[in-house]
Amino acid sequence: MPITKEELDWAVRYFNTANYLAAASIYLKDNFLLKRELKPEHIKDSLLGHWGTCPGINFIYTHLNLLAYKKKQSFLPVVGPGHGFAAILANLFIDGSLRKYYPKYKNDESGLGSLIKSFCWPRAFPSHSNPGVPGVIHEGGELGYALSTAFGAVFDHPNLIAVAIIGDGESETGPTATAWHSNKFLNPKTDGAVLPILHLNGYKISSPTIYGTMSHQELDWLFKGYGYQPRLVGEDHKELYKALEWAYESIKDIQKKARDNQNGL
Repeated sequence: MPITKEELDWAVRYFNTANYLAAASIYLKDNFLLKRELKPEHIKDSLLGHWGTCPGINFIYTHLNLLAYKKKQSFLPVVGPGHGFAAILANLFIDGSLRKYYPKYKNDESGLGSLIKSFCWPRAFPSHSNPGVPGVIHEGGELGYALSTAFGAVFDHPNLIAVAIIGDGESETGPTATAWHSNKFLNPKTDGAVLPILHLNGYKISSPTIYGTMSHQELDWLFKGYGYQPRLVGEDHKELYKALEWAYESIKDIQKKARDNQNGL
């Protein structure tokens, strides 16, 4: 079902809000809504976190939220880009998950300011996901393990879909390279599913990535060889929603056939 104009308008507002919160969390320790002229004393003394990966994470979160709402499906995001944690915090603030455990992050200007200042701040949150954050089962400080963690989460959980967001720098690690083959161990009758999303922005900290130098055709061949049905998505909201909905329906179709004993597994 195509995304409606109302849903698209919501997605754009959500995405822009999450991006602002993530950027502000990385840079600001005061003047959180820029109601005054921005000055050096409003900037955090040490800037941690990687802004470059945050918009992509927010883009995915936006449309996962929309799809979860429309399909009444629970998704478990497992986020690989470690220093994209500012984006995760932004989304947990918006959807209220953070407030359930940290009441001070209430949905007003005071709570928003507390959230922004708390990122990479003493006695608050670090620059990567950690066990003190609701729903976290993968600590993002050490790259390479998001995909294998996602697979581990869905074994014997037939109704769970884990969405592994994998940075293209992380994708060059040995653990990620081998974890692509974990799809061979899933049983669609008894296990949940993993939806891997490669966040390919072309760069790691100091240089281009290997995947960033590959053509679309080369990437398509690579992931088909791993046993996936890849879809290449750009920056268009309609395009991403369409791809995620297709992936969701494909997963459900595979599981239904397996559980109805139509494929002999």
